[in-house]
Amino acid sequence: MQRKFPDHPAHPERICWGCDRYCPAGSMACGNGSDRTPHPVELFGDDWRDWKGGRPAGPAATAGHAEAITAHPAA
Repeated sequence: MQRKFPDHPAHPERICWGCDRYCPAGSMACGNGSDRTPHPVELFGDDWRDWKGGRPAGPAATAGHAEAITAHPAA
């Protein structure tokens, strides 16, 4: 059974959010790797649930990436 995912945990930095076990950051039992998975509130801020998806309104953060790829074609 899946646990309820908290929107705003008190101390998200203390827990690994990579699976349903919610292991303490210092003793991960699932083998998720050497670093814990951060909670979305740590990555995107307190309003992370309000994001509706889609593309950002401003210029893309990777603008110029396509030019870099096409400027150096594989030989």
